[in-house]
Amino acid sequence: MIITATEFKTNFGKYLELITQIQEDIFITKNGKTIAKMSNPQISAVDSISGILSGYDIDKSSLREERFLKYESND
Repeated sequence: MIITATEFKTNFGKYLELITQIQEDIFITKNGKTIAKMSNPQISAVDSISGILSGYDIDKSSLREERFLKYESND
């Protein structure tokens, strides 16, 4: 969802409540440029990208496992 900074300031409470209900980020723009992103902390990064990868044969547990392996290899 994309909204203007003015819209966000005017309806701040509405967007705080809305972010807990939706599973997408809210991008806030000013003069046509994105200046901020508001996201629901209850939704993991794996959950948010799984929709992008829906055309591929990958499940969420595989994504998490691969992420942990990358993290461990950086130590």
